[in-house]
Amino acid sequence: MQNLETQLGELGFAGDDMVVPFQVDALDVRGRTVQLGPLLDTMLARHAYPEPVARLLAEAVVLTALIGTSLKFEGKFTVQTKGDGPVDLLVADFSTPDALRGYARFDQAALDAAIEAGKSEPEALLGRGVLAFTIDQGGFMQPYQGIVELDGRSLEEIAMAYFRQSEQIPTAVRLGVAKLFSRDEDGQPRESWRAGGLVAQFLPQEPERMRQPDLHGGDGDDGVLSHDPDDAWSEARAMVETIDLDEMTDPEVGAERLLYRLFHERGVTVYPAHGVYDRCSCSREKIRDVLGAFTAEELAESTENGKITVTCEFCSTAYEYAPEEFGQD
Repeated sequence: MQNLETQLGELGFAGDDMVVPFQVDALDVRGRTVQLGPLLDTMLARHAYPEPVARLLAEAVVLTALIGTSLKFEGKFTVQTKGDGPVDLLVADFSTPDALRGYARFDQAALDAAIEAGKSEPEALLGRGVLAFTIDQGGFMQPYQGIVELDGRSLEEIAMAYFRQSEQIPTAVRLGVAKLFSRDEDGQPRESWRAGGLVAQFLPQEPERMRQPDLHGGDGDDGVLSHDPDDAWSEARAMVETIDLDEMTDPEVGAERLLYRLFHERGVTVYPAHGVYDRCSCSREKIRDVLGAFTAEELAESTENGKITVTCEFCSTAYEYAPEEFGQD
């Protein structure tokens, strides 16, 4: 654990693809922040997603990295959206200790129509549906899943609603994605993706201080709040809301400079950074086990040119199998 001024002066910056935990004791706030660079660029380039789809998936991957690295046990954390918009599925998961991956499914015709109609904002592309947060500890433990509605809000807003409704923890979330333009060693233009995010949570010693104003009750609600938010949390949340997109994605800013800008007057402490890596959990053996449960008819339907080919949706690795491996001639 290092005081932030000491870390800036002596240890330098965590850099890309490193999740940085932090704590602001004066405000009873804990959180994590990250900038994703090469990891994200490789992940998105692998599928050559259209730009609006890439931006959505990048936000989901950042959110997954921020929350997944907080797991205190071996397991997997998954963020998944299912909606009726052109991007009908987003999946990002983090497997302990450091493996991150993501995938987006979209309807190209519907996406083109939405863009032509000027409806390319993330909320419109996701449509109506659900966002699920799943924690799987493996073994004989029952997975835990929290679900919140996709209702036209951004992923930032939906994530905050999840923590408020399911976890009862006051939470502020900021997510940002940018495409940078540069030149390679040969002077040729190059595009690269970057993304960043920050999650801050109010965790005072007195649980009653975590109470928040009541949610709006719908039609007939007079809008009067049952009580005021805690002053410390109001201050912390206001600080987080000042974060600009550039600060979250600019490699010259970095996680530590951002935290210093936000909280140095209150005193902020950073903890050792947690590296994340573009690692898929697929394998030839796992997919073979899945195919082994297919019926003879299903295997026959999956065979083309004398072989069965399965491509991982996450990492695009193609696995080939001979039908006779499954007792089929």
